[in-house]
Amino acid sequence: MQDLRTVEFRDGNLILLDQTKLPLREEYITTKDYERIALAIERLEVRGAPAIGVAAAYALAIGYSLEPSEESFNKIYKRLEKTRPTAVNLFWALEEMKKVFYQHKHSKELSELLLRKAREILHDDIEKCEAIAKNGLKIFHSKLNVLTHCNAGSLATAGSGTALNVIKKGFENGLVNHVFVDETRPLLQGSRLTAFELEKNGIPFTINTDSTAAFLMKQGKIDCVIVGADRIAANGDTANKIGTYNLAVLANFHRIPFYVAAPTSSIDKNCSDGSEIKIELRDKSEITHIKGIQITKENYDIYSPAFDVTPNSLITAIITEKDFHLPPYNF
Repeated sequence: MQDLRTVEFRDGNLILLDQTKLPLREEYITTKDYERIALAIERLEVRGAPAIGVAAAYALAIGYSLEPSEESFNKIYKRLEKTRPTAVNLFWALEEMKKVFYQHKHSKELSELLLRKAREILHDDIEKCEAIAKNGLKIFHSKLNVLTHCNAGSLATAGSGTALNVIKKGFENGLVNHVFVDETRPLLQGSRLTAFELEKNGIPFTINTDSTAAFLMKQGKIDCVIVGADRIAANGDTANKIGTYNLAVLANFHRIPFYVAAPTSSIDKNCSDGSEIKIELRDKSEITHIKGIQITKENYDIYSPAFDVTPNSLITAIITEKDFHLPPYNF
């Protein structure tokens, strides 16, 4: 099985796989400029809640090493926290870095301590991905056809992925027959990224438009749905890529299990339910254009939320590195 290196620190630089170019070109961004990393997060050159958190941690460590002052640290922190509002891993990682800074701000080794913490966050994510996949094997009671949405694989993490890693682990154990991949409009993370990962791992798959999911379920071609998460409220309400809520409703109607896989760093215990999750709105050009090609008039009114929230009542189980959580959820 092949995993892609999404985020890597080498020779003082952060190296990011530019996911906007996939699957047609594999290109990397190499930088020690925290502003360039912030832009990479905003542009979705690096994406996926865990990967965003790792990238932000390194951006803060690298930025401080080049401008070592408390004023600089706070400036970089504030810039990074504005990049994307929904994925809680971003804020979790930044807070972890902040703790280190204020615990050791008078240390001569502060720059190295910050880099060490960023490395810990990266390796912690790798370990969590493996534990999630192991716990996720509980969804397989026979060989299944699986539907997934967006991308929750190695491209979305520092490790092997969350939801997609459950699928990969299931396939390794002879428990996955076929994977149906929502193309995931408007930015096509399914058809571009998930398909790319499945191909590299030799897992049989079919890409379908998002609106085809109901018809697949009606035909009995889907045995379960598994997706990732960008933020999970304390009661289990889950924010994920726009279109996820649609799938949960459809799965409920067709009596198909609907699973969420995510690390505990995606759980926001300060958020009591989904109504408190801030939903990021994206630029209208992501709807009016596809890969730079205009498909409708720019003067049309556009509503483009990046995420939606699935209520806990529609989620069969939430899979973390710690457990296979069944309802009622109380994190």
